[in-house]
Amino acid sequence: MVTKASRPKPLDDIVVVDFSSLLPGPMCSLLLAEAGAKVIKIERPGQGDEMRGYEPAAGSDSANFILLNRGKTSISLDLKSANDKQTALSLIEKADVLIEQFRPGVMERLGLSYEITKALNPGIIYCSISGYGQSGPARDLAAHDLNYMARSGLLSLSGDEHGQPGLPCALIADIAAGAYPAMMNILLALQQRAKTGHGTWLDIAMGDNLLPMLYWALGEGELTGRFPTMGEGLVCGGSARYQIYRTSDDRCLSVAPLEERFWKVFCDAIDLPMSDRDDASHPKRSREAVAKRLASMPLAHWLALFEGKDVCVQVVNTVSEARQDPHFAARGLFEHRIATDNGSLGALPVPIASCFRDPPGLKDYPRRHHKESA
Repeated sequence: MVTKASRPKPLDDIVVVDFSSLLPGPMCSLLLAEAGAKVIKIERPGQGDEMRGYEPAAGSDSANFILLNRGKTSISLDLKSANDKQTALSLIEKADVLIEQFRPGVMERLGLSYEITKALNPGIIYCSISGYGQSGPARDLAAHDLNYMARSGLLSLSGDEHGQPGLPCALIADIAAGAYPAMMNILLALQQRAKTGHGTWLDIAMGDNLLPMLYWALGEGELTGRFPTMGEGLVCGGSARYQIYRTSDDRCLSVAPLEERFWKVFCDAIDLPMSDRDDASHPKRSREAVAKRLASMPLAHWLALFEGKDVCVQVVNTVSEARQDPHFAARGLFEHRIATDNGSLGALPVPIASCFRDPPGLKDYPRRHHKESA
């Protein structure tokens, strides 16, 4: 039984028409839906959102698609068809928010540009999510998350001992620089519309929005004239106080006792010689000394020593271990469920406060070939 809303939510009266697919736009509209918005997802006839076909499958659709599209409705439209385009315009006319993540110029060629939709609905919040924005020399480049991180400089600051940049497993640009800024700016635009009565066009560029994550590196470079590189600085591998170390049983510990009070407790706990604790004067020696000390004993030994102490150390969990972590369970992060063809799937935890969402329960998602009239 799919639960219905049991309490008012902040976006209960907001209608979102979402033309996006894959990750950034659907994640953004998921957050809006969780806060009460009615999200109408526009999909291509037949295949629908490409992510429906990803692996692993949970029945007729992929787990990826189900996680990102719960609580939405869906309609299949061929935007090159005059009749279907008119249906899209009818939806837009009644909507508060439009989300799209085509390359710049595509919506204009389809006859669904901001200027056209604004004439139809002056209050529309028109959110365009793209890699490099609606203007600038890189705006039409084909790219993915890894490329945006490379261009922003973010990728250059972490890697191995040979200077090879690391391959991030998190889609940082899509989520942290795409979906989250899009939602934030949509909420700001709705607040502004409440004051002025007018909508706006939001140009959300994932490449741009990665740069605030480098605030410290940008500030250091501007001030000193020398920008940090891989293996340097406090959080890029230069400090013994911010590292990942291996234990003798080949587990990993994230060690981050940055402040002096934490560093002292940590060094005392591992019995680090006093001659190796001056990491400001001898950073490499301190790093090597800590690495050697932690590699001398298994994980369980160190966890027992660190128990109850403020050392800023955490085991590097596997995803499976994180999914079963008692702290996350106590916080109720996986209590929400999604109905699937063959059971249910734990819903994706989202950064929406519980007071703004439905209580934990079972929700549905737009099924393959499902159509809902406007």
